[in-house]
Amino acid sequence: MNLAIIGTGYVGLVAGTCFAESGNDVICVDIDDQKIATLRSGRLPIYEPGLEELVRRNTEEQRLSFTTDLKAAVLRSSVVFIAIGTPQAADGKANIDQVLATARSIAEVMNDYKIIVNKSTVPVGTAEQIRAVVASTTRHPFAVIANPEFLKEGAAVEDFMKPDRVVLGGEEPEAIEVLKELYEPFVRTGNPILVMDTRSAEMSKYAANALLAAKVSLINEIANLSEKVGADVSEVRRAIGLDRRIGPHFIFPGVGYGGSCFPKDLRATIAMGEPELEMTLLQAVEQVNERQKGLLVKKVKRHFGPDLSGRTFGVWGLAFKPRTSDMRDAPSITIIESILNAGARVQAYDPEAMEEARKIFGDRIRYCRRNYDVLKGADALLIVTEWNEFRRPNFQLIKELLKDPVIFDGRNIYDPPELRKLGFIYYSIGRKDD
Repeated sequence: MNLAIIGTGYVGLVAGTCFAESGNDVICVDIDDQKIATLRSGRLPIYEPGLEELVRRNTEEQRLSFTTDLKAAVLRSSVVFIAIGTPQAADGKANIDQVLATARSIAEVMNDYKIIVNKSTVPVGTAEQIRAVVASTTRHPFAVIANPEFLKEGAAVEDFMKPDRVVLGGEEPEAIEVLKELYEPFVRTGNPILVMDTRSAEMSKYAANALLAAKVSLINEIANLSEKVGADVSEVRRAIGLDRRIGPHFIFPGVGYGGSCFPKDLRATIAMGEPELEMTLLQAVEQVNERQKGLLVKKVKRHFGPDLSGRTFGVWGLAFKPRTSDMRDAPSITIIESILNAGARVQAYDPEAMEEARKIFGDRIRYCRRNYDVLKGADALLIVTEWNEFRRPNFQLIKELLKDPVIFDGRNIYDPPELRKLGFIYYSIGRKDD
């Protein structure tokens, strides 16, 4: 098929590349000249494992191309995907102005029947607004399909190529059949393509993220309670994770969730209910998460005292999770700002998020080239993101470089008895030996 993907952000770039990998001819469109030039040169504006190789291969084989010319892309394509960002407005709602503007731009240049597929995360009812905008702009026939994405940053390529499910929302059977044919190569192992109305498809994205966010906040509440009563959340997590009704995923305690989906989508879900329906449970999920971001600094101040003036802290991990450079709503931002506000200095390292961190902190922190460099002259090490390279470090070297052997582990990646045996003062989240 000939496909156009409008928007080369995280979702659009992954979707377009994976569609090309399955044999389709894909044109990715963006208004950002510099981004398009970067992509044409074979470089990526985001970090995602495995994506750069796929972009390069499909570009070389001329199945994938990049342009700023929306009209040319729409004219050549039978299916047009909208993958535009929906930033959070001041009231927490998702701003869909650019989604609707894109739909209007598509309608203005249509020359025949088009299937318009929305992959942007949008409030329930947006597909109907897209349909109204297109109908008021063109006389050509069209269909509108809601097709939310469920990609995890750091595993997006695998998630797209082997989805748990594909959700299609629409009322036009012929268009649905075209989309089912498009997705068929990705569900050969039997995972379902779910067909429903557009409103249910749009709601499914918010519902999934709300439930996952709730699991994260719940296990963090349990971790804090475990610490208070002398239980070990690592053992608790194992016990409840074996319950098939709960499962082992998303019940790792830590310093809270971040990224482009959970925080924004949770706030948008809460805003969709207002003012008639107060989403009390989801408000609590968000409150727990915000509180959890400050937990590691509380432990730091409990150990060193509230005034951190003159102290230096090393930070391992800045991205909101491993295998991404994304720092949107990352716990590291709250943690570092709190340390700086208490008078201390911060020197930090992340394998992929250093440039993003510079945009946020400027010259207020020191950026180190290697993970061990952050330890030189530091009073303690804070682990904020659980990159694999931090899991088996040289503990003897850490002891030698730190002023004192103190580690605050915000992701519970080390074993407390082992660290204490090595001579460390070790703090983690919700474990009995803290």
